[in-house]
Amino acid sequence: MEKKIEKIKDWLGYGSINIFGLPMSGKDTQGMMLKEALGAVFLSSGDIIRQKEAETKKDYTDDGNLIPTNVFYDWVLPYFERPELFKQPLILSSIGRWFGEENAVMSAAAGAGHEIMAVILLNVSEADVEARFETSKILNDRGDRKDDDNIEVFRNRLKEFREKTLPVLYHYRDLDLLIEVNGNQKREDVFNEIVEKLYEKASQSPA
Repeated sequence: MEKKIEKIKDWLGYGSINIFGLPMSGKDTQGMMLKEALGAVFLSSGDIIRQKEAETKKDYTDDGNLIPTNVFYDWVLPYFERPELFKQPLILSSIGRWFGEENAVMSAAAGAGHEIMAVILLNVSEADVEARFETSKILNDRGDRKDDDNIEVFRNRLKEFREKTLPVLYHYRDLDLLIEVNGNQKREDVFNEIVEKLYEKASQSPA
């Protein structure tokens, strides 16, 4: 495993890996595990947006909708240029969820020296993430997040993913950047599959 991690590090350089999946598919969990393994910086679009909503007192996501593209460009894309991220590899959690935004994300990332090297999709069914939602409500382990407040809002988030984010992933697939992973496993097994598939991609890249 250590040799594979080192190979991935060499291949990634200061680039970035973008992780996608349905709500509660484990994006942030796997992102943080990759961050630790690769010595990278973790950026979550959800965290950035919730922070900006609190600062501006604007609620774009309370009903489960994605933020408008122009707001996404203003709020999220400038993070790639932050000085503290210079010459740092990045693990991204769903940066650019609306079809068309992926081109701006790739351009902003590359322009800041963080070229998108791979995009990971955690495959978990809608039925399974709904079950995770119900369990999370019982455990109260998601904090005070309004977009996780009720099942109807949650289902709207699933609809947004189907209609707006899946085309983003099809585009990344066409660019040969997409890596699909079975997200319905123990978190350690999901992580191991991610590492194996990143290692395979790194090994196929020209030296």
